[in-house]
Amino acid sequence: METLSSAGPSFLRERPLLEGIFLSRSNRFLGVVNLGGEEVEAHIADPGRLKEILIPGRKVYLQRSKNPSRKTSYDLVLVNMDGTLVSIDSRVPNELIFNALQRRFFQEFAGYSRILREVRYGKSRLDFKLTDGSEADSFIEVKSVTLVEEKKALFPDAPSIRGARHLRELTQACSEGYKAYVIFVIQRDDVVKFSPNRQMDPEFADALKDAVSAGVLPWAYTCRVTTEGLFLHEKVEVLLE
Repeated sequence: METLSSAGPSFLRERPLLEGIFLSRSNRFLGVVNLGGEEVEAHIADPGRLKEILIPGRKVYLQRSKNPSRKTSYDLVLVNMDGTLVSIDSRVPNELIFNALQRRFFQEFAGYSRILREVRYGKSRLDFKLTDGSEADSFIEVKSVTLVEEKKALFPDAPSIRGARHLRELTQACSEGYKAYVIFVIQRDDVVKFSPNRQMDPEFADALKDAVSAGVLPWAYTCRVTTEGLFLHEKVEVLLE
């Protein structure tokens, strides 16, 4: 594993988090939390199942929303799993990788001068396109990972038709002369390797295997998670089977 320096890419929170106790999940995007003795609803920005993570009685952390007109006043962003903080905000990995690209952290992308976000390609919008470099343009798709079994991170934790489609788009991009990467950002640090979750989504696992065979490069990074923010931590091995 490749450990990054403390000065590595980060996502820092603007305001302190509020500590509560998780009670229940009303639906994929809504949780109920005991916050200082009051039951409040909180938005969950991860559509995955999270059944191993969101267990009643666990300590969680909420971020107050800056939008006063929003239906819910809070976002549920962190869960304390027996001492391990896990981020369940699926929006964070993109911002973390964007910070890394802006800082020219990845040596492979240092020669590009433009970073484009949410770029349409085929039938999808891919997270990043890097242009104006001495080499072929590069597409990057970022995936948020929270599920871990026996120190192995797995994606997805629910069937992901969209995820498989993104991989097929990256495969097509490689065939057209572009470079393509899929970066799995594991929002916790208790991991030593990553694999596609074939048992949950064999279509995604096959699409990843095909993409890698076509030249798509898969990376996986853990994060050091604190209440102040997330920090890209270690690059871990990607095992396709």
